[in-house]
Amino acid sequence: MTPPKHPQPLRHLVLVLGDQLDRKSAAFDDFDPALDLLWMCEAAEESTHVWSSQQRIVIFLAAMRHFAAALREEGLPLQYEALSAEGGAASLQAALALALQQHRPQAMVLVQPGDWRVQQALRAAVAEAGVALHEREDRHFLCSSAQFGSHARGRKQLRMEFFYREMRRRHHVLMEAGEQGKKDSATPSGGEWNYDADNRGAFGAKGPGFVPATPRFAPDAITQEVIALVQTRFASHPGSVNRFGWPVTRAQALRVLHSFISERLEHFGRWQDAMWPGEPWLYHAHIGSALNLKLLDPREVIQAAETAYRERGAPLAAVEGFIRQVLGWREYVRGIYWLKMPGYLELNALNAQQPLPAWYWTGRTDMHCLQDAINQTLEHGYAHHIQRLMVTGLYALLLGVEPRQVHGWYLSVYVDAVEWVELPNVLGMSQFADGGVMASKPYAATGKYIERMGGHCRTCRYRPAERVGERACPFTTLYWDFLSRHQAVLAKNPRMALQVKNLARVAPAELQAIGKRASAIRRGEVGAQA
Repeated sequence: MTPPKHPQPLRHLVLVLGDQLDRKSAAFDDFDPALDLLWMCEAAEESTHVWSSQQRIVIFLAAMRHFAAALREEGLPLQYEALSAEGGAASLQAALALALQQHRPQAMVLVQPGDWRVQQALRAAVAEAGVALHEREDRHFLCSSAQFGSHARGRKQLRMEFFYREMRRRHHVLMEAGEQGKKDSATPSGGEWNYDADNRGAFGAKGPGFVPATPRFAPDAITQEVIALVQTRFASHPGSVNRFGWPVTRAQALRVLHSFISERLEHFGRWQDAMWPGEPWLYHAHIGSALNLKLLDPREVIQAAETAYRERGAPLAAVEGFIRQVLGWREYVRGIYWLKMPGYLELNALNAQQPLPAWYWTGRTDMHCLQDAINQTLEHGYAHHIQRLMVTGLYALLLGVEPRQVHGWYLSVYVDAVEWVELPNVLGMSQFADGGVMASKPYAATGKYIERMGGHCRTCRYRPAERVGERACPFTTLYWDFLSRHQAVLAKNPRMALQVKNLARVAPAELQAIGKRASAIRRGEVGAQA
């Protein structure tokens, strides 16, 4: 694309990344249209370094193009490098090197990327060009990397709950003023910090009943153009965009947020862990992608939820559970990511080496819970947190899949996947590959958990209560095999000790049969759809 005419010499070339679509970003601080130039780039590598799903590619490119259109409407000078069916930038690093050579700015300005790989590539391009680099803090977040480092310093263990309480106090969220209104003596609303025990409901035999619909958006001309590009250039990538409806503008993102706050928040807490066949949306917020693209600010999300509690009487357990995900967990995983990278990516505490089953990319499995979660993932680029943690993630953990392969799949298929949030959730919490940095124990369970939390098992050929035999649920078989294989390590974990002790109740002959069937599962003889 021909760059806009611009006076020379250029003061700042200002890079806006595809997950930094926020007009209030630090990238725009002191921006002077007479002296500076905005630069955005669609690079093929960002869709191919992992085999990104078509849904994920579309949401990033469509949101970028809408944001670029809004910048142009403001009259801001912007050079936008777009992909075409056959052409365009191969990588951000190479494209930036050319742009720096072309414009020779006095300095390059960018906000800290959300991906260590991208950060290193961009720094390398700027250093090679001999240009000054101004890398600014991403103030979208409520906890900076430096602040998280201070929180972590001197602690033998990091636990989200303590970090979350610290964040509640710092930002005075769901807090009640203490004596004479003093913030430093404030107490948590309702007297408790955490209402998670109230937020584990299952729907029961009748299912969820009526659930208010989540807004979905018919693709406009810009998005249709992106869809056509993806269906041509990335046709071999997994999934489908035939039913694409995600928010790709700030206005659309606000509609999704307001819909959740007004129509589903009050039921979110109780049902946030529940699953049901053929029901991908349920009572969840569906704002993760908008937050991670920076179309929404977490502060406005938190404020909207707290206002619903204080002014409308929304249940505290629901509001607290939702705010904990945004103010607590989201900020915590980002802190872990930047504290531990790049070595974090290589961790494999359980020495898992199994390949990821091929049907994770197709949904062709006869296990109904996995079939449902994967098919909706491929169709919509979405599954809620329990489907990710306790269905697709749990199976990979019990099977013993090599963690980087699990990470690659999650980063590929979900529309809200940016590495800073995806990697710690997958490698740490889901796969326990960090040995306990993220979570205090592996999230290991039998098929009975899935049976309790949803209706998939009623129509499945496998039986969650059985651990051996042709009808035994692979989750249950693999759970007991997992405990047996890792008994020495897990016995040292106080939260796993009782589960490990239960192994003593299993007869040696049955343990041998469990191991034999687990081996058959790993060879692909069980679970794949005929």
